[in-house]
Amino acid sequence: MFGKLIGAVAGAKATEHVKGVGGAGGALLGIAAPMVLRRLGPMGLIAAAVGGYAYKRYSDKKARRPARRARAKAAA
Repeated sequence: MFGKLIGAVAGAKATEHVKGVGGAGGALLGIAAPMVLRRLGPMGLIAAAVGGYAYKRYSDKKARRPARRARAKAAA
């Protein structure tokens, strides 16, 4: 019970950093995530962590691209 509440609060807070997902959607994801991760097992947990890390690197790289183009145009 408390795990679901903590997951819901964490999910709602996490949506502050994600575009397109509201507080209620994050709360639902926070409630569902522990149940899904338990069913995946240890290898699934590792795969989810690696996938999350890869997505973060991709999104950070994508966010830097417009900044590079702007600097290149300013220098030209």
